[in-house]
Amino acid sequence: MLLLQFSTSHYCRKARLALGYKGISYGVENLTPGLHRIKLKPMTGLTTVPVLLPQQSGKPECIADSTEIFKFLESYQPEPSLLPKPEQQTAAWMLEDWLDESIGTATRFIYYDFRAGVGKQIDPSWFSQLLIQVVRRQYQINAATVNLAKERIKLALEVLRPWQEQPYLVGESLSVADIAAAALLSPLALIPEYRQEYPWLFARIKEIHEICREPLPPGLV
Repeated sequence: MLLLQFSTSHYCRKARLALGYKGISYGVENLTPGLHRIKLKPMTGLTTVPVLLPQQSGKPECIADSTEIFKFLESYQPEPSLLPKPEQQTAAWMLEDWLDESIGTATRFIYYDFRAGVGKQIDPSWFSQLLIQVVRRQYQINAATVNLAKERIKLALEVLRPWQEQPYLVGESLSVADIAAAALLSPLALIPEYRQEYPWLFARIKEIHEICREPLPPGLV
């Protein structure tokens, strides 16, 4: 299998965690933001990553979107399962969807605002800063939208607070909800105020990366 990705994308991290948890061997191809459209648009009709290429007879040529990759992997290799007991699966998928559609985007806003300001020293190179500015324009990241994103993340961390006392968000084993949360909140590990205020969050993120045999995100290494 081959995963088409941006190396820094937290949505691509989500797919890698699932592949790692399943113990599925795969390679990665890192695409260049902007130029990636030339490759992906004819292939998937979309311009977003991640995209998984199973490269196997009888399987789809490509699967776009991290949630669809979850579903494919669960059918391709049911064990270890990404889902809790049947009666808990709706809750797990609803939490995964909320994290995917709302919280992952909020994290992106906060992260790129940080990287353009206080966190510029992480990589002050002109190319890195150019990419950051392109992303900020593409997603209309500004003071107002960042403040809204911070409020959304504050609410999310209250919703996820049970993670502080229990290892899994839904059920008694790792699920799509845990992997989505660990991946989509991981960019906050570079921001000191979040690490200081929510140490339990990053302890859980670290645990899940270790379970899934995925290298730790920046800020937790």
